[in-house]
Amino acid sequence: MNGTKGDIYTKELINRILEEGCLDQNPRPKYSDGTPAHTLSVNHGMMTYDLTKGESPLITLRPIAIKSAIGELLWIYQDESNNLDVLKDKYHVSWWDEWDIGNRTIGTCYGETVRRHHLMRDLLNSLQNDPDGRRHIINLWQVDDFTEKHGLKPCAYQTVFNVRHGQDGIDYLDMSLFQRSSDFLTAGCINQVQYLVLLYLVARHTGYTPGRFTWFYNNIQIYDRHLKQAEELLKREPINCTPIIKLNPNKTNFYDFTVDDITIENYPLNKIKEKNPQMKFDIGI
Repeated sequence: MNGTKGDIYTKELINRILEEGCLDQNPRPKYSDGTPAHTLSVNHGMMTYDLTKGESPLITLRPIAIKSAIGELLWIYQDESNNLDVLKDKYHVSWWDEWDIGNRTIGTCYGETVRRHHLMRDLLNSLQNDPDGRRHIINLWQVDDFTEKHGLKPCAYQTVFNVRHGQDGIDYLDMSLFQRSSDFLTAGCINQVQYLVLLYLVARHTGYTPGRFTWFYNNIQIYDRHLKQAEELLKREPINCTPIIKLNPNKTNFYDFTVDDITIENYPLNKIKEKNPQMKFDIGI
C-alpha cells in the first residue's frame, strides 16, 4: 500500500470501528435538524510517528485543510484566545461558531485556559531550564474552569513533552497527545497534524530536534451519518508521498510564527483533490 503512515493507520482504524464498534444509546450531540447524532466507537489506541524517518499523520485519502488547522492551533496556544472573531478575522476559520456561548466566545476553555494558567509560557520555560524533567505537561482539563460557562470541554486535552538525548548526539523533543474523544473522519487527521505542528514550533523555540509524535485516543467515533463516507475511504487508493513540515528559518520565538511561516512540503494537495475529492460530513453539535 502506498501513501503515508497516516493513510495506513486511518484504514486500519476505520475497519476496526466498523467491525467492533459500539453503537451508543443516548448521545449528547445532535445534528442541525435536531436528530440525535449516534456513533459507532471503540476505546483505546495509539498512533505513533518517527519524524526522523519521514513518518506523518497527514492522509491522502481526502484533502486536509492544513492552513485552517494550523490557524486554530495558533489561536489556542499562541493567541491564547477564546474569541471567535479573532479566529475568523485572523485565520478565516468559522467551524467553532456553533459553540458560541452568546458573546462571540467559546467561554472558559481551550485558549482561555492556556492564558489563565500560563500553560504555554510555563512549558517553554521548563523545557529550557529543566530538559530532563518529566513534568513538561499542558493539561486543558482544568475542572475549576468548567464551573464557568463554556462551549465545549476539550477533546484533545493534554500534551506531554520529553527531551531525549539520542545516542547519535542529538537532543530530540518527543511529544504525546492525549485525546478523550475524536470524531475521527472529520477531525482525527486534523488534530494530529495540529499537534505535530505544535511539536515543531516548541522544538524550534527550545532548540531541540523534533523526534517522535504519538497520539493516544481514549474513545474514537464514526457518526451514523458518516458510515457511507467511511466505506468510500476504505475503497480509495492513497497517493505515495512524504509530507515534511517546514518552518521559517529566520524565526525561533514561538510567539513570532504566523500561519505563513509554517508550510507542508511534499504534500500534493491538488493531486489529492483530483483523485480523492473532499467529502461532506454532517456535524454533531
